[in-house]
Amino acid sequence: MKITVPPLPQRTLIDISGRCNLKCPMCLVHGLDDQGLKQLAIGDMDFAAVQSILSQLPEGDSMVQPNMWGEPTLAPNFREHIKNMKERKQAIALNTNGLTLNEDLQAFLCDNEVDSVFFSIDAISNETLKKVRGVTKLEKIERNLQSLIKVRGDRRLPRIGATFTLQTANSHEEQAFIDRWVPYVDVVRVGSVFEQGSLKGVETPTKRTPCQALYTTLPIHYDGNALICCLDGLAEHKVGNVLEEGVKAVWHGEKLTEIRRLHEEGRTDEVPLCKDCNAWAGHIYEEVVEERAGVKVLVRRSAQFEYYNRVDRLESWSSDLKGHVPPDAETVKKLVSA
Repeated sequence: MKITVPPLPQRTLIDISGRCNLKCPMCLVHGLDDQGLKQLAIGDMDFAAVQSILSQLPEGDSMVQPNMWGEPTLAPNFREHIKNMKERKQAIALNTNGLTLNEDLQAFLCDNEVDSVFFSIDAISNETLKKVRGVTKLEKIERNLQSLIKVRGDRRLPRIGATFTLQTANSHEEQAFIDRWVPYVDVVRVGSVFEQGSLKGVETPTKRTPCQALYTTLPIHYDGNALICCLDGLAEHKVGNVLEEGVKAVWHGEKLTEIRRLHEEGRTDEVPLCKDCNAWAGHIYEEVVEERAGVKVLVRRSAQFEYYNRVDRLESWSSDLKGHVPPDAETVKKLVSA
């Protein structure tokens, strides 16, 4: 099964900084005990280098996520990065732990129409937050999230979400987390934790299909090295350097082309990073409308994620957010009326 590769990636993950103010045990980088390995994975991308990468992406038809395993707001020149991305008409998806998002930064994100801001919270109690994120600052995180909603007001953007990475330490709070945030945010996301090469506790289809991320997404480490997958936290599986070769050359390069071919031929066992991974199943989903905490939500479920999208805030969900594309209006109408 030969799959067409687009001219350029639809989604580009640019590790503008590997810095973080947390040491979450589940994190493949900052949760490491090996300080040597950790330091190799953490750095800041030069501002001119980021500009160079952005200049090679199609204007108005791609999405940029300005972080992978770090807290993006800690990056030097963070605001300049965001402004530059928006000047080049890139959609921006921002993942944050929320601790640094004071009202001034909240206003900046809203005024510059960052397309989505997702708060990684993972708990509804400080006791659980301590286990999964290593801090007891739940009140501050929740206050900043509620404040961002207020600062945005009636504006369409940013699309605001609260996320929950499901693991043993917090599984007892999953349903309460969904009900806690559905009345306030545009979307609640529940995902499975990635450990030792695979997502934990998920059921995958019997027949394996090529991972769609290989055809849509290019993760770029702070040093310009492009990776097979964003789940390669230590950047061990490189497919080329975009600062030396260019984005298009790496995207269509020999290494990525060979990995795609092995996926298409069902030979994923020959790709060490992909051998035991089941994240490919996260691209296969079903949708249904449910009511949670008195709110009607469009639920998108896959083996990896569950998205609880508030029906009354679907206008904030744009196809500009590549990889999490909304259903068309007719489909939504049928689901809601069913």
